[in-house]
Amino acid sequence: MKYSIIIPCYKSSHTIRQMVELTRKEMIDLGRTPFEMILVDDFSPDSGATVAELRALADEYEDVTAVELARNAGQHNAIMAGLHYAEGDFIILMDDDMQTHPSQLPPLLAKFDEGYDVIYGYYPDKKHSAFRNFGSWVNYTTVRLLIGKPKDLRTSSYCLMRKYVRDNIIQYPAQYSHMQGLVLRTVAPAKIASVPIQHFERAYGTSNYSLKKLISLWSNIAGFSTVPLKITRRFGEFLSLIGILGMIWLIIRKIFQSTQILGWTSTMMAIIFFSGVILITLGVVGEYVGRMFLTIGNYPQFVVREVYRGADRNENEKN
Repeated sequence: MKYSIIIPCYKSSHTIRQMVELTRKEMIDLGRTPFEMILVDDFSPDSGATVAELRALADEYEDVTAVELARNAGQHNAIMAGLHYAEGDFIILMDDDMQTHPSQLPPLLAKFDEGYDVIYGYYPDKKHSAFRNFGSWVNYTTVRLLIGKPKDLRTSSYCLMRKYVRDNIIQYPAQYSHMQGLVLRTVAPAKIASVPIQHFERAYGTSNYSLKKLISLWSNIAGFSTVPLKITRRFGEFLSLIGILGMIWLIIRKIFQSTQILGWTSTMMAIIFFSGVILITLGVVGEYVGRMFLTIGNYPQFVVREVYRGADRNENEKN
């Protein structure tokens, strides 16, 4: 049995070597061999420092493969790129910042050996900022409401899965990847488990997730659910009912009261409000249509610039 360890990298030249070396040591000490490590550079804006470090690691270790993307694709699409190159029977997903620490592999692997198809590590005590923790809560709530994530299932980017899960995930053609959505649509909840693990401080720098990136990732969940469309429809039905009741009330008031009803302000406010509702509804529908258009047009999840397996291995492949 072979393990594939996938690590998406973004401005990680200061941490990735330590991450790789500690992970290799942990896997060897645990007797979890053979294994491969697939490091995916997500077009890091650091003048090639991350790519250079990944290539150096690929040169040094035969079990390391570096995948360089031609443009920034986002963390989940970078993971998708790594999954396409994974050859193992078991897949391990980790981060590059030392927060998904290699020392936490033993409890994850032990739970995995119980026969589950997917194992998530979760953090009882997160070392994130209040903003990131709030974003995590929003993501957790949204996934649970939109795609039926079990209430007792806690997740993170630290994940183990079987090969058949990986084989099904990489068939997803759209640009808007979301790993939890892909896993939950592939695996029965009874075959997914989570294990409490320790969350470590970032070894270097700060989180690369801005508010814009968090919102973009959060919106990708919509690609796995029609709930937003159903909500807008229900809201439209509710407003229509309110409008009908309001008209009946105005007619009755007109019949039984001789005074004229003056309502220019309220009429204008109602027009503005309902115009906003219409635009929001069109925006939700348009988002779905736009994503369908990009998917039909084969807009790529990622573009690979180069795959680097070390000078000797690259030469052998050419021969």
